[in-house]
Amino acid sequence: MKGRAIAHGAVTIVNAISTGKGAALGIDLLTEAKVELTRDSKQVEVSIIGGKNEDTTLAKESVNAVLKHFSNNKLGAHVEVKSQIPIARGLKSSSTAANAIVLATLCALGKKIPDEDIVKLGVDAAFKAKVTITGAYDDACASYFGGAVLTDNYGRKILKQNSVDETLVAVIYVPTARTYTQQFPKERLNPFRYAVEMAFELAMKGEYWKALTLNGLIHSSALSVSTKPAVDALLNGALAAGLSGTGPSIAAIVKKEDSKQIVSAWSSLPGKILTANLTNSKARCA
Repeated sequence: MKGRAIAHGAVTIVNAISTGKGAALGIDLLTEAKVELTRDSKQVEVSIIGGKNEDTTLAKESVNAVLKHFSNNKLGAHVEVKSQIPIARGLKSSSTAANAIVLATLCALGKKIPDEDIVKLGVDAAFKAKVTITGAYDDACASYFGGAVLTDNYGRKILKQNSVDETLVAVIYVPTARTYTQQFPKERLNPFRYAVEMAFELAMKGEYWKALTLNGLIHSSALSVSTKPAVDALLNGALAAGLSGTGPSIAAIVKKEDSKQIVSAWSSLPGKILTANLTNSKARCA
């Protein structure tokens, strides 16, 4: 009773915290989960490769969400998670991990359920683990399905879904600081709600890059995060650039041939720079 699954990361197009409606975009930073179900214990034991001090609550809740779905309370599990996605940097590490672990658990059980139900089990786990404010259904869907996905997070509905140009890349500036969603001061965004709604309307019209840039400017202003990295990226050929999630990462969408200019423009910033392809690939058992 073993399962292995892979899910992709994502970056924000429009943050859903202030309005409940959001949009995100799949990128090919991967999270891999291995789940071995056991009959000798009902405990869920978790190992996060390269992150032994990280909280394992989400991983445990993700396995339990699947077992509860099938009314199976007699099993435990050994879970191993390995990820290319920096934790608590606005790159959807929680949504991606939940997707991968839920899917790996299903693989271990030999069960299949509809894709959106898989995503919703991960969202349930995220709420129980208290790592989300809105459920992050937009992030979870972009991670699971790939492409650009716009959602009503509270209604857990996909409002729009499109493939993206996989020849484009996301250049991502990842500062050393972390931002945990559960500690986020939601009230800081309330005065900016109308502007976020404008960004979402742009996304609904398919103007994803305009929406991403506007969203980034809005949330950087609200959270007192410097807009300079995003502006520098735009000045160096980026199609869009802005804060991802609640930050602190900044994502720039660029043509592959322009990516070196962005990396060069950001080279003196503290932290690290990642480059990832945009992806339309779904999460999968592996």
